[in-house]
Amino acid sequence: MAGGPHRPRGTQRVSRPRPAVSTRRSVSSRPPRRRVRSAPSSDLSARTLVALPAIAVALFLVIEGGFIFAFGMLLLGGMCMHELYGMYERARPVRLAGLLALLALLAAALYGDQFQVLLVAVATLPLLFGLTLLQPRPSVGAMAVTLLGIYWIGFALAHAVLLRGLPHGQGIVIDVLVGTFLGDTGAYLGGRTFGSRPLAREISPNKTVEGLVIGMVCSVLGVWIAGRYQDWLPGTHALVLGLGVALVAPVGDLFESFVKREAQTKDSGGLFGAHGGALDRLDAVLFTAVISYYIWAAYV
Repeated sequence: MAGGPHRPRGTQRVSRPRPAVSTRRSVSSRPPRRRVRSAPSSDLSARTLVALPAIAVALFLVIEGGFIFAFGMLLLGGMCMHELYGMYERARPVRLAGLLALLALLAAALYGDQFQVLLVAVATLPLLFGLTLLQPRPSVGAMAVTLLGIYWIGFALAHAVLLRGLPHGQGIVIDVLVGTFLGDTGAYLGGRTFGSRPLAREISPNKTVEGLVIGMVCSVLGVWIAGRYQDWLPGTHALVLGLGVALVAPVGDLFESFVKREAQTKDSGGLFGAHGGALDRLDAVLFTAVISYYIWAAYV
């Protein structure tokens, strides 16, 4: 054919073989992806390092009791209130009213009883109203956030002082702290190891049902085992006390998580570095101290 290359008759065009291109990548070029689950050991070590000084301070305050214990509660309560009011600074809480109410509640618990604590609670509202009116822009929201700190933090720590003042209060406070923090540790490790079903996804996505159950078991066992070394504490009383701690400690944890979520913050503060603030460490104690007081007061 004109214009085409001349090829002898009877010959065929031989195409050069092309290297085969595999559409599948070599197995050796792409290692299989593994789902790496972070080990909790390093985080647990950090939590332990943070907890050791806190445990030493707590033991000192509980053993001393009296004014020293109440003064320690004042310092802790002041830090907790500072963190709470800082999270809701936009509401302009009346910080002075919160701190005065905290001081009065602790003094009433130390030098009086439940009646004096209730009297302070009744007097708090008009005091708060008067101090709110002195603010540049007084509002109901400011009073509401201030009252949240007073009744959440102030009342709880006042009950801790009342509990310490009961017969065998020193040992009971230690038992409650043991049960609370063992439950928190058990829930953390149990959730990291076995957790698969979310407990409250909208409030705290990392908490699981499995962690809750393991934490509650650890709380009951912690109080019961601690009670075995106290001959004045019957085993049944220790079990009831441990059950009370196990039931309300997760509620306190979720309550604080809800408060932080509404404030759109991850940690309440930075007192304990990467492990958050005072509220993050005492959220469960603020609930267990209250129920433990009424359980033990019923026995004595």
